[in-house]
Amino acid sequence: MTRRAVAFGCEGLRLTAGERRFFGRADPVGFILFARNLEAPDQVRALTSELRDSVGWNAPVLIDQEGGRVQRMGPPHWRAYLPALDQMERAREPMRAQWLRNRLIADELHAVGIDVNCAPLADLVEPETHAVLRNRLYGSDVETVVEAARTCAEALLSGGVLPVLKHIPGYGRAQVDSHLELPRIDLPAEELAARDFAPFRALNDLPMGMTAHIVVSDIDPDHPATTSERMIALIRQEIGFSGLLFSDDIGMEALSGPVPDRAAACLDAGCDVALHCNGELAEMEAVAGACGPLTERGAERLQAALARRTAPQPIDTGALIAELSDLLN
Repeated sequence: MTRRAVAFGCEGLRLTAGERRFFGRADPVGFILFARNLEAPDQVRALTSELRDSVGWNAPVLIDQEGGRVQRMGPPHWRAYLPALDQMERAREPMRAQWLRNRLIADELHAVGIDVNCAPLADLVEPETHAVLRNRLYGSDVETVVEAARTCAEALLSGGVLPVLKHIPGYGRAQVDSHLELPRIDLPAEELAARDFAPFRALNDLPMGMTAHIVVSDIDPDHPATTSERMIALIRQEIGFSGLLFSDDIGMEALSGPVPDRAAACLDAGCDVALHCNGELAEMEAVAGACGPLTERGAERLQAALARRTAPQPIDTGALIAELSDLLN
């Protein structure tokens, strides 16, 4: 069966009867969870099971669990982590600490039925990077960011969780918050290719990726990357990303127009999957109507990504926690 080219959130801690019926009809590629959906481990396990039961298959369940400010699961049931940039600067062995952090995150996610994490970030820290993004990043030089992002991805995969590379082709130069406004980069494409795009080229083999809602004016002055055919072509050809490509959340204010039109636009531009996060049933129904099935190539990319879901490799959780604490203290 061909899945619909969209992933949805849900409203609360458990599925309503209406959500269950809707997901069964819509047959989305997968789901994404937020803090509003997370209360305790047993509840989250029940919810992820209900989501998969509603569509009748082992659909991927996503979350943004970077650690730091973007951490949907937190105390008292789950560990808190430093912002990524703070940890990179503080740790005695930054890459080992990066692996430990993300392997522990994977352990917590897998235990409650979440098998996709929207990380790593390969955006570069710039002098102008907006504060909403800055301390979520790993560094300001390409080599460090590539190594840290690769380490994050390998740790997640080791824990049975698929990584999502973001935000392609790069948010680091954004000077506004894309949740509220549309950022623009007004620099030559050659300059961006040499720096901003470079980490994503080096990581283009990761199984899943996510677009940036950002205008690169030298490539497409009229559309953000998410809805730009020219930018998606660049992501596929120049950057060489071959995995399943999600849009960033189509509800963010960086995009304009009715939300169903945004969904259609990102799919028309070449994204594989539109990501709709707010869990509002009426809006989800409208978005589903605007999204057709996965393309044949998108279905192949989904199958290839899901084939990389594996059982977690065993760890001594207590030993990893102690080692990370030692590296940070």
